[in-house]
Amino acid sequence: MSTGPVVTPTPQQLRALTHPARLRMLGMLRVDGPATATSLARALGLNTGATSYHLRQLAEHGFIEEDTERGNARDRWWRATASSTRTAPPSPDDVEGQDAAIAYLQSVVMVYAGQLQRSVEELPLLPQPWQDATTYSDWIVRLSPSGAAALRERLEAVVEAATDEEGEDTAPYVVNLNAYVRPGVLGEDR
Repeated sequence: MSTGPVVTPTPQQLRALTHPARLRMLGMLRVDGPATATSLARALGLNTGATSYHLRQLAEHGFIEEDTERGNARDRWWRATASSTRTAPPSPDDVEGQDAAIAYLQSVVMVYAGQLQRSVEELPLLPQPWQDATTYSDWIVRLSPSGAAALRERLEAVVEAATDEEGEDTAPYVVNLNAYVRPGVLGEDR
């Protein structure tokens, strides 16, 4: 897993992440470590030309870099430059930032939905302890904006406090935190 710093992208960098294949590649490089365009293409079901193009875009925007300690001129390896991407809400008057953030988040949702679907499909194949550790739960709680922000911060702190465990029975464990106002309940006039 990549252990680099956390990156907070600019609107231009966010635009580079609006393609779901790029998000998946970046995620794979962060979790699985360095890889070649060929191995990523195989894992993602893409051709190597498209994969190479997406890798160059990620590198151009600083999300990945060539791993010069591996491979050769014909066999280029890539690695992530940061372990996580965090987005800060753009100011309301930053139209470019707002548009880039929404486009990025649309891609994030597509990638998350695909991962969730694959997780459900594979659930019956998992050993029982992993099935028991899996949940697809939701809660709806009435909160003020400050109460909602406080809850989100506490949940983030719990996840960030978790440390990687070593051992034969460990595996990458995905935690997606999606916290938002229920769509359609706040009108334009509120």
